[in-house]
Amino acid sequence: MPTLRGRAVTLRPATDADVPALAAIRSTPEVRRWWRGGDDLAGTVRADLADDVLTVYAIEHDGRVVGAIQWYAESDPDYRHASLDLFLDPQVRGSGLGGDAIRTLARHLIDDHGHHRLTIDPAAANTPAIRAYAKVGFRPVGVLRRYERGEDGRWHDGLLMDLLAGDLAD
Repeated sequence: MPTLRGRAVTLRPATDADVPALAAIRSTPEVRRWWRGGDDLAGTVRADLADDVLTVYAIEHDGRVVGAIQWYAESDPDYRHASLDLFLDPQVRGSGLGGDAIRTLARHLIDDHGHHRLTIDPAAANTPAIRAYAKVGFRPVGVLRRYERGEDGRWHDGLLMDLLAGDLAD
């Protein structure tokens, strides 16, 4: 797994040493709302790092871990694509770091892995995330009705978005 460099962020393979920082970010109310994970967030982060299907990068800015971005690939050649997701420390939101991380990973997935299509599926109510993905070139495909159960026990909609290789905004 190579280290990837964006304009302002570095994406490097996440390690066990990153678990405390990533669990702390996941525990903030702004992140936990969208990225739950139970009572043991450190265990949840460790499980993601150990998952053979996921590739998890720590997002660094100015030498500090400010989030994580992960991806996995659909292996069926007739449906081949990559899906990604990320979370950021609320202290750096609005600074363009999320877009930089997405753009950097997207470029890697397109250029180095040959993916022609990427998907992401934020909660339909997560307007800031949807705006950030759109700035990079992701487009809405459709609403995934009652897609995810929330902490309130009710089902909530998601928004499927995709990006074709030619849509990636610089």
